[in-house]
Amino acid sequence: MSVGKEELLHIAKLADLKVDDNEIEKYIKNLDDILDYVKILEKVPINDLDETIGANDNFNVFRKDEVKEFGNRQGLLENAPEKERDMYKIPKVL
Repeated sequence: MSVGKEELLHIAKLADLKVDDNEIEKYIKNLDDILDYVKILEKVPINDLDETIGANDNFNVFRKDEVKEFGNRQGLLENAPEKERDMYKIPKVL
């Protein structure tokens, strides 16, 4: 299947794309390559394939959200460039 210049410009207009005159041939070739690839994909036999939702039975396993007290709080605060009232002091984020 080959795409003509008018058809390409119509597609570009629908997609709100600007296509320069010197790029038209390149776009036509690329679009032709894509359409040829789709033709190949249409011929792939899929009748005997089972329908799948996922490739395997894995699923996300989440850990329980628990608050844990850290034992060396002062050790963490030693790394702070600035601290105030036993907390990291950071610039305002607005």
